[in-house]
Amino acid sequence: MAFLADILSRVQPSATIAVAQKARELKAAGVDVIGLGAGEPDFDTPDNIKQAAIDAINRGETKYTPISGIPELRQAIAAKFKRENQLEYDPSQVIVGTGGKQILFNAFMATMNAGDEVIIPTPYWVSYPEMVSICGGTPVFVEATIEDDFKLQPAALEAAITPKTKWFMFNSPSNPSGAAYSREELKALTDVLMRHPHVWVLTDDMYEHLVYGDFEFTTPAQVEPGLYDRTLTMNGVSKAYAMTGWRIGYAAGPLELVKAMDMIQGQQTSGACSIAQWASVEALNGTQDFIAERRKAFEDRRDLVVSMLNQASGIDCPKPEGAFYVYPSCAKLIGKSTPEGKVIENDADFIEALLENEGVAVVPGSAFGLGPNFRISYATSSEALREACSRIQRFCASLK
Repeated sequence: MAFLADILSRVQPSATIAVAQKARELKAAGVDVIGLGAGEPDFDTPDNIKQAAIDAINRGETKYTPISGIPELRQAIAAKFKRENQLEYDPSQVIVGTGGKQILFNAFMATMNAGDEVIIPTPYWVSYPEMVSICGGTPVFVEATIEDDFKLQPAALEAAITPKTKWFMFNSPSNPSGAAYSREELKALTDVLMRHPHVWVLTDDMYEHLVYGDFEFTTPAQVEPGLYDRTLTMNGVSKAYAMTGWRIGYAAGPLELVKAMDMIQGQQTSGACSIAQWASVEALNGTQDFIAERRKAFEDRRDLVVSMLNQASGIDCPKPEGAFYVYPSCAKLIGKSTPEGKVIENDADFIEALLENEGVAVVPGSAFGLGPNFRISYATSSEALREACSRIQRFCASLK
């Protein structure tokens, strides 16, 4: 359609949203579907946070807010960064957006010129390259292999940097792989970045609180203070506080960048929802006790899923350190046929046949830039996960 913008030819729809929609449609049609595509906790928002929103409504906190967020929330975010990440930010260096997506989008929009490159490790969250393309930049993909537990190696990062590199897009724990970088692994990457002072770091820490065992989370500017002046540290309340629908993301970084993002946001959406912001103040300032309990539930689910998937014929599933995803390989099943005679030629064929034959909805690895793999979200009940993995085992055993 000639009326539409050329940029649409370079942008793909979200594969994770598409899978969730397909699962909903099949369920509505009466099909017994277990959807493992959604990237959101199945827990409810804690009661103290909900009550803070109710109190805000009753106080009449229903007007427009400052573009970068209410002062109380920006202060709470600055306090969070100091308390949990040993990062000192003035509230003026903090910006609140309508979800983490808007924060990332505004950062790219405020800094990207045609031809600028953004290094994105694969597998990546589906929206990173699309955002870069919409903002006129060029995504540069660098593979993090299953042999390296889906973690980018320093030499690969070094080789990808060019004079055109503007940003390094970093996500740990990772969506889709769940891979999380130890302090030592992260220091090896920041050492590379210190040799290239023109490269800025955009770090997505959304799954910070979902790490397992004795793993300790760290973020780039914390590990390498020399990167502080060229790092935007993004986070949000969606995952740790089960507040996906409240749509609050935030970031802190150099004042000049935050001001530029504020200007973009002022012509885009203005301030985020006032009620959601007051709820987020309570999320960050209130009790954090429930996080450990929920983290343990996710860890138990991870162990269940990894164990059962590795018992499925032809599936290799690494055990990730964080988030609530696993990213198993189905490479050993490529070339096999379903009982109906359909040949599995790639991960998209695998997940389509799995959905048709067993009613399990997962996301193909090709959507995240690295296959043949598929992503499973274990942010659902252990009962549903056990049944889904049993179905996957049955499906894999049926391939010839």
